[in-house]
Amino acid sequence: MMLLALAGGLPAVAVAMVLLWTRVASAEARWTLTLVIVLCWVGFSLALRSRLIFVLNTLSNLLGAMRDGDFSLRARGARPGDAMGEVLREANALGDTLREQRLGAEEAAALLAKVMEEMDVAIFAFDSRARLRLVNRAGEKLLGRAAAELHEKTAGELMLADYLEGETERIVERAFPGRPQAGRWEVRRGVFRERGLRHTLLVIADLSRPLREEERQAWQRIVRVLGHELNNSLAPIKSMAGTLQGILARENEAPEWREDLRRGLGVISGRAESLARFMEAYAKLARLPQPRITSVNLGALIRRVASLETRIRARVAGGPEIVIQADADQLEQLLINLVRNAADAALETGGAVEIRWAENHRAVEIEIADEGPGLPNTANLFVPFFTTKPGGTGIGLALSRQIAESHGGALTLENRRAGPGCLATLRLPLSANGEQLRAAAPRLLDRE
Repeated sequence: MMLLALAGGLPAVAVAMVLLWTRVASAEARWTLTLVIVLCWVGFSLALRSRLIFVLNTLSNLLGAMRDGDFSLRARGARPGDAMGEVLREANALGDTLREQRLGAEEAAALLAKVMEEMDVAIFAFDSRARLRLVNRAGEKLLGRAAAELHEKTAGELMLADYLEGETERIVERAFPGRPQAGRWEVRRGVFRERGLRHTLLVIADLSRPLREEERQAWQRIVRVLGHELNNSLAPIKSMAGTLQGILARENEAPEWREDLRRGLGVISGRAESLARFMEAYAKLARLPQPRITSVNLGALIRRVASLETRIRARVAGGPEIVIQADADQLEQLLINLVRNAADAALETGGAVEIRWAENHRAVEIEIADEGPGLPNTANLFVPFFTTKPGGTGIGLALSRQIAESHGGALTLENRRAGPGCLATLRLPLSANGEQLRAAAPRLLDRE
């Protein structure tokens, strides 16, 4: 750097020397001026070298501190308008930016660590050699050991090696050292990179407790429904039985005692029949068998169901002649329920019922529209035993949805947008070989 500084001033010094030694006659003056020029040349070169070395050393120290993670150092002497000063100012600004980013990263890492510690699912992070690098508190409890003992252990030593291969999501039933009682667990696996190295994230969630809680709530709902229906029937039966007992205990029989006795027994018989119908409907919902899949000509089935409704004409708008894979008996029961509900609604207003179907994205959609009064509330339509009909069991729609879902389909019920009434939509998947089944539809139709 000193040589560069001297070289920078050499042309000017050379010109000055030529002019000096050709114009000045006195030898003493020549040597004096030569000495002054040389000293100034060397002095300014040294000053320039010192300035550059100071800036470069400062910049080197600042960058070294940043590399080591120390962002507290700042460069001094950064004057505006000076090229070297601008370099130092930019270095200071870079240090401020890196410090803010590091603080943000540290805060995010602390938040992530806190969230992981508070999560009730076990989280494990393994490196490319299947050695444990990170585990949260739930993971420690699951394996029954502290994080310090688990660190650097292989997945095989922790009996987790099977979950690092195969399906990324699975349900397993097993026991762990920290949970000796066997339970059901959901295992998920993902991949992330840290410093360019591949790591595997393993998440193990306990499904037993949520399932038990859902089961408990389901039993509570069933008990509430059963208790409500039983009380509705047993209370009048008990009351009427007491009344009849009082009539029979009278010494002087009233003239109308036979009529009172007949009326009371009729009430008891009616409530007993209502209770029997309720229990039969409940048993039907609880014992729905798995569908027996066969080839079903959809158009023929819909037309047959429409012809069963004799109170009102259910118009079949038509659709493609296709064959689906379904349980014919269950699907027929489902459609009968929907058509009967549509007819009940249409009879209230004197409207009509229309049935249509179409293919839509490898599925068939069956729509049953009525011109009835519509639905005031759709929130509880598919809740078992909920009904708005006098004498209804509240089981038809719940059973229909159960049948639809057992076939891999879905059932929805909503008010029509184009006019009054309700629209029931049944969506069922087409089979993988839908083309062959569609071709076979005419033959099946001829058979029927």
